[in-house]
Amino acid sequence: MTEDTTGTPQEPGSQWYDNEAGPLVRPYAMTGGRTKPGPTGVRFDLIALVTLDTGAPAMDDDTALGPEHRALIDLCRTETQSVAELSAGADLPVGVVRVLLGDLLELGCVTVSRPVPPAQLPDERILREVIEGLRAL
Repeated sequence: MTEDTTGTPQEPGSQWYDNEAGPLVRPYAMTGGRTKPGPTGVRFDLIALVTLDTGAPAMDDDTALGPEHRALIDLCRTETQSVAELSAGADLPVGVVRVLLGDLLELGCVTVSRPVPPAQLPDERILREVIEGLRAL
């Protein structure tokens, strides 16, 4: 038997169980020790939008998917969500969600649309000039 920080004896392996939260799983265990999303090196911004691919094969019975993968798929079933929303909805760290989304992207389960960089957005002044030019016609 081991002792906890208060000196109370504990059963072996009980340090991985929290009475209030249930069993504890370290983030690296959920991702297989990986810290980057897949071999493609895709980077998922917090505001990148993730959509369940309707043409994807059914992954409900796939044993390659863990419970965390399935949780992300279930969250995407109802509506398109950002990476940050998926992280909050699945109660997982953002880093873990990014790695798991990389797996789902490679399997063809989800599609990701990246936000438009601010430098590529049209200038508001130019848009106003176009509107004024159209009105002048």
